[in-house]
Amino acid sequence: MSSPYSAIFAAPGSRGFAAAGFVGRLPLSMMGIGIVTMISELSGRYGLAGALSAAFALSAAVLGPQVSRLVDRHGQRRVLRPATALALTAAAGLLLSAQQRWPDWTLFVFAAGLGCVPSVGSMVRARWAAIFDGSPRELHIAYSAESVIDEIVFIVGPILSIGLSTGWFPEAGPLLAACFLAIGVFWLTAQRATEPVPHPRGAGATGSALRSAGLRVLVLTFVATGALFGSMEVVTVAFAEERGHKAAASLVLAVYALGSCLAGTVYGLLDFHGDPARRWLLGVCAMAVSMIPLQLAWNLPFLAVALFFAGLAVAPTMVTTVALVEQHVPRANLTEGITWTSTGLAVGVALGSSAAGLVVDASGAAAGYAVPGAAGALAALAAFLGYRRLRPAPQGVGSSIPRARGGAGAHDGDSEDERVA
Repeated sequence: MSSPYSAIFAAPGSRGFAAAGFVGRLPLSMMGIGIVTMISELSGRYGLAGALSAAFALSAAVLGPQVSRLVDRHGQRRVLRPATALALTAAAGLLLSAQQRWPDWTLFVFAAGLGCVPSVGSMVRARWAAIFDGSPRELHIAYSAESVIDEIVFIVGPILSIGLSTGWFPEAGPLLAACFLAIGVFWLTAQRATEPVPHPRGAGATGSALRSAGLRVLVLTFVATGALFGSMEVVTVAFAEERGHKAAASLVLAVYALGSCLAGTVYGLLDFHGDPARRWLLGVCAMAVSMIPLQLAWNLPFLAVALFFAGLAVAPTMVTTVALVEQHVPRANLTEGITWTSTGLAVGVALGSSAAGLVVDASGAAAGYAVPGAAGALAALAAFLGYRRLRPAPQGVGSSIPRARGGAGAHDGDSEDERVA
């Protein structure tokens, strides 16, 4: 890894929580597509598969920010472990009900229970923010590294999930995702020195992070962006199956993530001084335009090339999004604010995967790529209409930023638990 990245990972404890975060985030890319693959393998019903994936995503959209709000108030260890235990129980129920062919409604109950799964990426980014408080250049590099890790997750995860479910047994992908969740979360929460100090009610918390108009713009845009991601996954699996190579869907989706990974790596090395809101708007529009070639896809090689170039816009946009969240959300609600953007994506994934499943069942996979195309257009429209609310970024919106328990990120003259931002 190049020297700027090496420098941030020299911070005490950073390699440990980043490694744990990588493992804990693998379910992010494995569970939804694993559910789709599992149900399609067992029943051949893409409509049901997409609806279950949507139920999981919608539940995560409702419960995820509440879990993160509790984390901001009480700390990562106290909240994440019981929340993960509940999610693992729901995962076990989902796999059992699918394997035993229980009624469809039981599948939806357990899929909804999975929604309490923690947003591990938000927890890791909060730790970086605590370490590099007051060092925007290092924090930009750290967020870029996290986006690269996200994309590596989306390269490895679908390959494992789809490959195991199609080559071993249908439930294998979601089962491995649940194992990674347990290992990652319990490993992360065992590292107390870098855990941000919580902000109990009345100690800097300012209510819901959604009070910020800028955050609401980001979340709304990410609903459409999530619909793009979710629908593209479902349609790509169906597209590969129609051509007799269903397992190849994981490789095609990995190429998409690879493009984003490369772009994110380069983006982190650049030093930007302009308006981040403008870069964000351009990134969202680029993602929308990149969906146009998918409408012309006729085979898997062409699709893979088109998705590689589409992926180039993803990680830079995500990095800029987190930077905008920091500017527009009170610092005591940082974990919740980052999670709300993930929530927007989750809602969009739910809508997009469900709509794509219905279109695929009715008209075939090729027609299904109209869904991510429409979602991209809606994302660009929402970003354009909300752009003015993102600039100029408000100054001093938060009273403090969480510091690590072990003192990482502290500055001379800071108070023991927080400093004025």
